[in-house]
Amino acid sequence: MSGTEKFGVLARLLHWSMAVMVVAMLFIGAAMVASPTAYDALQDVHRPLGMLILVFTVVRFVNRLRHRPPALPPAMGRWERAAAKGSEYLLYALMFALPLIGWGMLSAAGYPIVLYGPLRLPGLLPADPALYALLRQAHTVLAYLLFAAFLTHACAVLFHTLVLRDRLLGRMTWGRRVRRG
Repeated sequence: MSGTEKFGVLARLLHWSMAVMVVAMLFIGAAMVASPTAYDALQDVHRPLGMLILVFTVVRFVNRLRHRPPALPPAMGRWERAAAKGSEYLLYALMFALPLIGWGMLSAAGYPIVLYGPLRLPGLLPADPALYALLRQAHTVLAYLLFAAFLTHACAVLFHTLVLRDRLLGRMTWGRRVRRG
């Protein structure tokens, strides 16, 4: 890794903002299932946060296509590089798909997608109870997959930081530039 390779400021800002939003969303989703009495209040946060994650994902993906990421540590083997790239694509796909499936699910249920006050999104799909059930199941399964992918990503970064000490995390942090050696 060269001495100055870091992700750009926008990439780092989006990464850490989305990390906070995704963790919040996972906790909110779990709380929605565990606490039926708080379901409506939590959903009032869940819906707009999901749409915000969708917007940030699109912006982040476009930014990622326009700016080459810093090189991975040279000690990473071929399979590690493939796993890193594959997990990156999986996280992007899930952060894009989950809000769209949630939007489609609510549309199929005939529910309005309220973002805030009178601000609403149009329905994506016609009301259809069978489609709603299918999308709800897909949303749940993909949320668990996102949780697993997120945890795997965090554990891999911690392993690189605490065990291998290869400064992988330095590419995405706000501190001084990554130094070689």
